[in-house]
Amino acid sequence: MYKLLEQSILFVGGKGGVGKSTTASALAVMFANMGERTLIISTDPAHNLGDIFHQEITGDKTPLLEHLWGIEINPETETRQYIDGVKGNLKGMVKANMVNEVHRQIEMASSAPGAEEAALFDRIVSIILEERNDFDKIIFDTAPTGHTIRLLSLPELMGVWMDGMLERRKKTNKNYSQLLNDGEPVDDPIYDVLQKRRDKFSKVRGILLDQKKTGFLFVLIPERLPILETEKAIELMSKHSLNIGGLVINKVLPTKADGDFLQKRRDQEKVYLHLMKEKFTTQALYHIPLLEEDICTLSHLEKFADYLQQAIYKREAVYQHGGIHSKNE
Repeated sequence: MYKLLEQSILFVGGKGGVGKSTTASALAVMFANMGERTLIISTDPAHNLGDIFHQEITGDKTPLLEHLWGIEINPETETRQYIDGVKGNLKGMVKANMVNEVHRQIEMASSAPGAEEAALFDRIVSIILEERNDFDKIIFDTAPTGHTIRLLSLPELMGVWMDGMLERRKKTNKNYSQLLNDGEPVDDPIYDVLQKRRDKFSKVRGILLDQKKTGFLFVLIPERLPILETEKAIELMSKHSLNIGGLVINKVLPTKADGDFLQKRRDQEKVYLHLMKEKFTTQALYHIPLLEEDICTLSHLEKFADYLQQAIYKREAVYQHGGIHSKNE
């Protein structure tokens, strides 16, 4: 059973423009109003949190409401700090006459594909490991689907890569000690740094895979393209043992909306809602109605949060009392 209310770390993803940031923010407000110490983090370069909460949010914990803090991660800043950290780790490990060349190579690597994502994930790792004991809930408002999947698959991919690096360092050190050091073990600070980072990524991967601690919630609307994209996302994430447990179906037409135009839209929407029920049989589905106004004030956000909370409670009540056949209603 997918118990969203019991998970302490939530990643909210989905196609751009479906209400991802609004849903993440509403979840954060919901938990904060329940008295849970909550931290919401935006990893999307096109940040929306500051606009939603009508205040500047920085890369440090910014107070938003009672029991609620926010962070907007700047990818460029994180990449610069990440690169500076790599340089710092190599200090004392590289010969003086090679330092400038090594730094030049590192700077070139900073603009390579994947460098920004690696830096961003490094910050996410630090937040999870350093903040989870101080907060009851940590919510990540992620970038659109493709970026999110690449980001969340990094612990596995980097783990495999670092295992290879560690094995090569171990063989090199063994050969070196046999040839030049009379068989005595060789101190290798680079190996130690790699091992520490490997342990760090392994620990976070364990947290991400623990469904009692971490949940993945995707947002979509009852239209064809978001359904197809979500279906692909579920398949891709499952290949990395990351299971999307819940789907927020946003902007569902309310029954009180009338008129011929809206009736046609509702008829089409019914087809998509039925399709989602058939396709997403292992995910909890939370329906949120299309609201009359944009989510542009705190009261609007709290209204959205109320709908979300009702949908969560309704779904869990139906599951508990209606049997397995009702699990995605």
